[in-house]
Amino acid sequence: MRDPRTPWRAVAAAFALNGVLLGCWASRIPAFVDRLGLDERTLGGLLLVMGAGALTSFPLAGRLSDRFGAVRLTRWIALAYLGSAVFLGLSQTPAMLAAALFFFGMCHGSMDVAMNSWASEVERHMRRSVMSSFHAMWSLGAGLGAAGGYLAAASGTSTGLHFALAAAVSAALFGPFLRLPWQSVARRDPARAPIFALPRGPLLLVALMALAAGLGEGAAVDWSAVFLTETLGTPEARATFAYAAFSVTMVAMRLSIDTIITRFGAVTVARVGGLLGAAGYAICATTGLLPVALFAFILMGMGYAAVIPMAFTRAANDPEVPPGQAIASVATLGYGAMLFGPPIIGFIAHATSLRVPFAMVGGAALLITLCASALSTTRAAPSARPETSA
Repeated sequence: MRDPRTPWRAVAAAFALNGVLLGCWASRIPAFVDRLGLDERTLGGLLLVMGAGALTSFPLAGRLSDRFGAVRLTRWIALAYLGSAVFLGLSQTPAMLAAALFFFGMCHGSMDVAMNSWASEVERHMRRSVMSSFHAMWSLGAGLGAAGGYLAAASGTSTGLHFALAAAVSAALFGPFLRLPWQSVARRDPARAPIFALPRGPLLLVALMALAAGLGEGAAVDWSAVFLTETLGTPEARATFAYAAFSVTMVAMRLSIDTIITRFGAVTVARVGGLLGAAGYAICATTGLLPVALFAFILMGMGYAAVIPMAFTRAANDPEVPPGQAIASVATLGYGAMLFGPPIIGFIAHATSLRVPFAMVGGAALLITLCASALSTTRAAPSARPETSA
């Protein structure tokens, strides 16, 4: 009997690879800033270019995933993603960096859609919730990529050499797992479907949940340290404690929460998650104590950990929209909020204080609780299966 964990390892490798390369880039941003003389405004624009590349790729990747199969598309894009990292590391001018980041963002975003579609197939094959564990592998991969970036920066390694070595090591480490046998099963002819399917009905509610979760995660990533320093007066050295508490909790929850989802159901987990996220931001909006604020970020990590993975699982099983396009539509709102939400928070905070947008983000988290029942709809269709031969 075939080991059911084999396809899990394959998809986990895809998620880890995706995270490693993004972690490499994030950890070496200061090197690009120093070498190219980038100011904050230029860097912000470049980050938006990368985000635009990802958002542009979502609908196309969804369509291609349905047409050619999620597993095949994931493997193709993984190769392109490795190449884009090498190109990114060699960028010598701001214009070259912008082009490289747009391509890098496209590869990152399109692989995200394809591998989540593949993950949903494996989840149906295994007949239990495993999507959150895949996202945990992404977080671990990003951490490994960031750790490698720290070592490269400390040793004075250039970004070109660092990214080339990271791509080579990642290909050698994860490539064999990506080639484990799996065959995606076509469920319908996507040729007549639109390139981008707007979420509608219950899927719209799922997309709103992803939007609220993306907003909450983005705010924690970009504004947690600033909140501690500017609002609570925390020394800069301790300002990293907030995001550390949030991210460690996210990884721990994603490694364990699939069992909870299997036992209590996605709807219940989402309802509780929305309440925890809202409570975390509400506490931050009112407290003046560092330990209480750190506890609030732990609550946020617990609350948001499973929402986007569950949203992708639900999207992949939508009875009306092909899985790739459904995942793409949900990803567009979720990651769009993660990308564009933090700048809006900054504008509101500048006019008032950071407590005000934090309270608003907490209010948005209640959408997760209110829309949670939309997670109960599933597709009645044959699942993908392992190939009979490599």
